[in-house]
Amino acid sequence: CLEIPSAYPFIPAFSGNMAEGSGSASLAEVETAFRKFAVHGDTKATGKEMNGKNFVKLCKDCKVIDSKNVTSTDVDIVFSKVKAKSARVITFEQFAQAMAELAPKRFKGKGQEEALQQLHGLIVGKEPANVGVTKVTKAAAVDRLTDSSKYTGSHKERFDESGKGKGKVGREDIPDTSGYVGAYKGQGTYDTKVKEDE
Repeated sequence: CLEIPSAYPFIPAFSGNMAEGSGSASLAEVETAFRKFAVHGDTKATGKEMNGKNFVKLCKDCKVIDSKNVTSTDVDIVFSKVKAKSARVITFEQFAQAMAELAPKRFKGKGQEEALQQLHGLIVGKEPANVGVTKVTKAAAVDRLTDSSKYTGSHKERFDESGKGKGKVGREDIPDTSGYVGAYKGQGTYDTKVKEDE
């Protein structure tokens, strides 16, 4: 179990049962959830620091924001309060400080320690949810619309027999530079005719 530095004496130790959470939350379990959210959506993130966007996402996904007692504005204000003046990210220690500030707001009427325990219970074991991510549609209508064997007219010319697109060849009229007019039937016979005459 990780120890919180003495700079944050107001953050109580993690023990006891939670009403809304599942079991008791250790600091290591909370830190695991913190790291998962810290790296979400950022390939360069190490998991040691969390930006404001991911902090709000953690609060929404873990139901810390309940839109009644705690709003996204409250979360943004607390984030700005705990981060360093010029920094754009918070460390786990600052995150713990932010949770200590949000706990009494989220669980009104409970003591600081009990509220913090319940808040950590909401966070433990959670991962970032991919809500609103576009999924590939598998519908009969889409299959019908993308089946090139059913195309007609000029669109049919853009695909070969296997259904593979021809690219530029299927889209453009390539000019005939042979020197013959379009409807001429004897194309390519000139050389043989000249040889016969000789």
